[in-house]
This record gives sequence, structure tokens and C-alpha cells, in this order.
Amino acid sequence: MKIVILSDTHAKALPPRLLEECTSADLILHAGDWGNLAIQEQLEAFAEVIGVHGNIDSPAIQSMFPDKQIIHAGKFKIGMVHGHGDKRTTEKRAIDAFEDETLDAIVFGHSHIPLIRYAKRTLLLNPGSPTDKRRVPYYSFIVLHVGEVLRPELILFEQ
Repeated sequence: MKIVILSDTHAKALPPRLLEECTSADLILHAGDWGNLAIQEQLEAFAEVIGVHGNIDSPAIQSMFPDKQIIHAGKFKIGMVHGHGDKRTTEKRAIDAFEDETLDAIVFGHSHIPLIRYAKRTLLLNPGSPTDKRRVPYYSFIVLHVGEVLRPELILFEQ
């Protein structure tokens, strides 16, 4: 199974590098700050889209997507949250959002800084942003290959 993971699109045009990966995706996860619903419509042309809302999303987007959710991909349990809030780091807020759950991975966004690492036995995945790189040198998203193991691949690119 191939999952394309993105976040923080902020209603900007989706780049060709991302759309190229979406053509062979089995599932697309969006970790919030969509900016508008046109992003969802565009992604749904490729695969099922599951997401959460972020701190800049309108009430219409918030009504369509929860603030956090858990999905199953193969034998793995994946939590998804945007990661915004007060105090602590984005990463810590994402971990704390699922403190009562045993998860294989947590997908989050908000910081626009890509991250792939383990916190204890949970894989943390922040795809960065494919449209708004802010203080990092490249735009980014993650391709997660789901098989016997979770194998994340960080895709860095220039527009």
C-alpha cells in the first residue's frame, strides 16, 4: 500500500511533484491547514482522502474533518492531528493528543518542518509542506509504504 502524506497546503496550487506521486497512491492523508476545499476535490481525483483540520481552516472545513482521528492501514494503527496549540512543541502536542492510545505512527503538520523519527516505539511523521516551505530549504511531503513494516520516504523538491 502506498500512502501520500501532506499538510499545510494553505489553499495554494498543488505542485506537479506531489501530483505525480498521487497518481499511484492508494490513500492520501492531509494533516490540516487545507486552506480551501478545492484541495480535497483535487486530491480525491487520485485516491481516497482522509484528513484533519488545522488552525487556519474555515468552519466549513472544520465541519468536514475532525481535529484528530485514527486510521488503520494494513496491520498498522496511525493517528493523525494537525499539532497546533499553546505550550510545548508541535511534536509534543501531537504525541500528547494520543497519550491514551497505542499507535504505530502519528502524522502531524503545523510546523512546516519535515520530520521522520521514532519516539519510543511510535513513528512520528511530519510531511512539512508541498506549497509553503517557510524556513526550510525545500518543499516536502512523505510517501509511506505499508507492508510488513512502515517505510516512510521523505520527498524534498524545489518548485
